Amino acid sequence: MMFFMTILQRVVLKKGNMGKNEAMVVRLQKNGIISSKKVAEVMESIDRGLFVPDGIQSYVDTPLAIGYNATISAPHMHAVCLQLLLENLQPGMHALDVGSGTGYLTACFAVMVGSQGHAIGIEHIPELASTSLENIKNSAAAPFLEEGSLSIHVSDGRLGWPEFALYDAIHVGAAAPEIPQALIQQLKPGGRLVIPVGVDVQNLQVVDKKMDGSVTVRNELAVRYIPLTSLKAQLNGY
Repeated sequence: MMFFMTILQRVVLKKGNMGKNEAMVVRLQKNGIISSKKVAEVMESIDRGLFVPDGIQSYVDTPLAIGYNATISAPHMHAVCLQLLLENLQPGMHALDVGSGTGYLTACFAVMVGSQGHAIGIEHIPELASTSLENIKNSAAAPFLEEGSLSIHVSDGRLGWPEFALYDAIHVGAAAPEIPQALIQQLKPGGRLVIPVGVDVQNLQVVDKKMDGSVTVRNELAVRYIPLTSLKAQLNGY
């Protein structure tokens, strides 16, 4: 009887969390952050609660500490980035998530590009990379991990991941003092890079590479991210 009640409680809890996740997405739609049906569906399918330590504030629209002087971005920032990259996250495309942290946005990318595409997460903290794999295994993105179209790698994200370049979409989850040239080089003609740039004042920048290889950069909005830096600097508090 105790075993049955434990299973039942887990089912109720899961349904409750799913409801909270869906409510989070609805709020983002009502506030005009999410305008795409596809982005809404993806964020509904990937439960944020599975990617947040202890899950206490999983669905509150705020960044949360995940250890190692790192954070998971607020839901509205994930939604903004998914909206900005929407056309570059179509089925069959290649996407790179730099500073993948708990794996949440990488999982969203995997669902969007599908089995014929490839979603790559780069995280320089081995413990976070390991945790993100477990998070993904418990999420709707698990099949993509199993078949190999989603992968997480431990590396310096400032260098990108040349093995699967060129990328249609690149997202960076930490603020660089300037745009890393390696990421521009690994961006496919027609591709888009979304990255926070700046030190004291930061802007989320949208970098588009035209078919002739030329690059345009525009500021989307003012933001506040942790620095994109070395492993040593991050562990020492920047």
